[in-house]
Amino acid sequence: MRRLLVLLLAIAWGTQLLAQQTASAEPLVLALNWKPEPQFGGFYAAQLHGYYQDNTLDVNIIEGGSGTPTIQMLAAGKVDYAIVSADEVVIAHARGATNIVALFATFQISPQAIMTHAERDFKSIKDILHSDGVLLWQAGLPYSAYLKKEYAPIKAFTAPYLGGIGSFQNDVKVSQQCFISSEPLTALAAGLKINTFLVADSGYNPYTTVLVTSRDRWDASPAEVKGMVAAVRRGWNDYLERPEDTNSAMQALNKAMSSDTFEHSARAQQLLIKTDTTTDIGEMSLARWQTLGDQLLDLKIIQKPVQAKNLFIDL
Repeated sequence: MRRLLVLLLAIAWGTQLLAQQTASAEPLVLALNWKPEPQFGGFYAAQLHGYYQDNTLDVNIIEGGSGTPTIQMLAAGKVDYAIVSADEVVIAHARGATNIVALFATFQISPQAIMTHAERDFKSIKDILHSDGVLLWQAGLPYSAYLKKEYAPIKAFTAPYLGGIGSFQNDVKVSQQCFISSEPLTALAAGLKINTFLVADSGYNPYTTVLVTSRDRWDASPAEVKGMVAAVRRGWNDYLERPEDTNSAMQALNKAMSSDTFEHSARAQQLLIKTDTTTDIGEMSLARWQTLGDQLLDLKIIQKPVQAKNLFIDL
């Protein structure tokens, strides 16, 4: 009888301790690399509609800004999950940060583009780079290195892109980098006639808005990681079908973007997320990762090859 009593007390104490630990557990932190906008709609939809909770997860989404080093934050253990671009993952591995693994790729077609004035009548990015105009872009990004090599020699004058469309709006000879679902909408709202050209059509098409975590987390808590991906995938499926509620929730966090812009941006990005050949939202392939690694090696952005199979987990 005494042994039974001791056993029951031990079980009761253990149950209470587990409950206390669960109640005091810190939420998982997901770090975005920009403000709450439609490019993150599925992550917020999963939060708004309780899909994280359905997978026994408590997730805190923190917004980023220009230059937010989300991949470094993850590598340093300051966040549990992060949003990055695929080329950042490859570069991190080449520099020794092999603990980073990709889980879910939102954009199957990169939204990175070049925006021009329609009256310039350019037909391709090659025309822009070979023109007598001005191109505003971030010259240090991998896509610009690819375009400079692909279309060398460049004749256009290039200068740093500092954000917004101010310079573009004031000079018809100016072209600029953009995301297809962002700056072009601002330009159209300002009454400008524009053309946009996807960088992906030139051959450089890294996955974008990629969910990553550490391999240590995957090894230690595969059920958690699988639950995170399941919640995010469900969130994106929901957002692509009915973005209105999630847009309202994001706009409450990002009042700088109008409800019309939220609506138009969500619509503009749909075919980049779910293409004609997409089997499952967020999917990734070994071939795509290998191609990206080979391109970055050819551009000398990385100094040694990476093993594509180590860059992602197929969930």
